[in-house]
Amino acid sequence: MLFFVLGPTEIRGENHAIRPKGAIQQLLFASFMATAGRTVTVETLSEELWGTTPPRKMHNALQAQVSRLRRTLARVESENESLPRIVSTVSGYQFNIQQGELDAHVFLNTVETLRFAGDRDVRRSINDLRKALVLWRGPAFSGFTGGPLCRIAASRYEEARISALELLFGMELKADGHARIIPELTEVSAENPTQENFCRLLMVALYRSGRHIDALNVYRQFRHRLNEEIGVDPSPMLRWYENAILGHDPMLLEESVPASENIVRTRDLVMGHQGA
Repeated sequence: MLFFVLGPTEIRGENHAIRPKGAIQQLLFASFMATAGRTVTVETLSEELWGTTPPRKMHNALQAQVSRLRRTLARVESENESLPRIVSTVSGYQFNIQQGELDAHVFLNTVETLRFAGDRDVRRSINDLRKALVLWRGPAFSGFTGGPLCRIAASRYEEARISALELLFGMELKADGHARIIPELTEVSAENPTQENFCRLLMVALYRSGRHIDALNVYRQFRHRLNEEIGVDPSPMLRWYENAILGHDPMLLEESVPASENIVRTRDLVMGHQGA
């Protein structure tokens, strides 16, 4: 059985797929997926499903919702399914999931592995990362992020998605794919207008493609947006990139994006000189 939460919530068996029906069932399923393998107390589930206004007979209502979800699971279970999915405990319920069954876990594990891949073939890493990103079919939990459990999980998944995109584009630059990723980077930057790393990566991709003016315009538009929306300036590191483009710094043409430690060291030297 497979479980999907990175987009519309869905349960898939060998020959059948089904989606929990109704807001409460979707929230219950999402809550179990957010805590897969761990016991969730009755009180926590109540808060996830009903907030501060639970039904008068909350325990009975929750039991009914759990029973309904069990019936939904039974509709897609295979005959050789031996793992009891929803187990009642003294304090609440536990939803059992095996490795590789939940798309969010597959995604997180892939990103974590590739982050520390070391000298692994970059093209292979790019392909694996793109396959992991394809798992995203929309907002986590179909956008039904009820209580704290689901909100925290959805936030963690989204942060991992942003991190995966940054990792992907960095790898593409290392693999000389700067021209290929410009359309993707432009779209992602527009979707995340205050994410500095996407601005930085897009600037480098444009510069390496010979579009120096466009790279500078991306920076200036980003700076204007930060000033207008948040009232702050870009970081010293991003300003370093603007100066590097203006000065045609050869570091911008290195195999990978210039290492942060080298940029910080250069920035510190410049700022130290200015303060002297």
